[in-house]
Amino acid sequence: MKSFSSRYIRWAIEALLLIVVILCRYWSEAGEVYARHVYPVLSAVLSVLVAWIPFSVEEWLVFVFVLLFIGLPFCARRRRKGWRWALRAEVECAVICYLWFYWGWGINYFRKDFFVRSSTEPVAYVEADFHRFLTAYTDSLNASYTVGEFPASAEIEREVKQLYAQVPSRFGLASPRSYQHPKPVAFNALYSGVGVLGYMGPFFSESQLNRELLPLQWPFTYAHEYAHLLGVSSEAEANFWAYQICIRSQSLSVRYAGYFGLLPYVLSNAAGLLDEEAYQQLCRSIRPEVWEALREKEAYWDSKYSPWVGRIQAQIYEWYLKGNQISSGQKNYGEVISMVLSLPSDWWW
Repeated sequence: MKSFSSRYIRWAIEALLLIVVILCRYWSEAGEVYARHVYPVLSAVLSVLVAWIPFSVEEWLVFVFVLLFIGLPFCARRRRKGWRWALRAEVECAVICYLWFYWGWGINYFRKDFFVRSSTEPVAYVEADFHRFLTAYTDSLNASYTVGEFPASAEIEREVKQLYAQVPSRFGLASPRSYQHPKPVAFNALYSGVGVLGYMGPFFSESQLNRELLPLQWPFTYAHEYAHLLGVSSEAEANFWAYQICIRSQSLSVRYAGYFGLLPYVLSNAAGLLDEEAYQQLCRSIRPEVWEALREKEAYWDSKYSPWVGRIQAQIYEWYLKGNQISSGQKNYGEVISMVLSLPSDWWW
């Protein structure tokens, strides 16, 4: 009887938590309350639990969940349980995984978007304004170019957190924590094979980085993944923060990494908006050393990429993003330029 009643209490709690997730999905006000008041506390607690562990706990937790799903039917047979017991156990295991994902971080997908939080409107395309942005951006990119050494990763991490702590409160980011450190991934070859440079772990608020990142990519990728850890779900917004944080660094090398990290999205937007002559003029305005660095980066990752695995991962990720209200899917990464253009130059203050 005790086991029977405790089971129903557990199910009632799970049902209540599931109802809140559904409420947040369809009511952005509730999602914003979670992002500003619940998530900062949960992420601080979850990350401190595993901060002392030098490897990614997220990866191994997912591995355990997979083993559990596979092993439950065999466990049921060994314990002489019926198929209903096995099915009920697997459904509850899936529900717990789902709830942990969304309560641990995933409800951030349902908060108010960047433009609402920043009290700005996405700017309409104006050719003259876009050209002014391109000129200012390429001038800064060229001026920041350097072959100097990067600061130590711990120093970059410390400065990134200090800059994130200065972000105006209206954007609703969680507070950086000194004990939150990026962790290496265990299955690194798999991530490199599908082009994943890093990811945010929702179960223990861990940011994971690919161990094969080029030094020029490390600051931007770290700042991008840390934006996710601070409550940013949009890939475009995470790119926005990575760019804004890096270009405010005291280190010229990190500033260059910030401008360089935005370059593929600038080129992609320019290719779609400019005529051929204007686009070629933009390309000629970028110094040759930057082009060489871009080609080297692309060749480096192309050599590690597995096309057939990459296509599968890309399709799954596309479904995942669209299923979590990122309607543009992976194109969302490139929407960062609209965010950069929409804010006045003195927005940081």
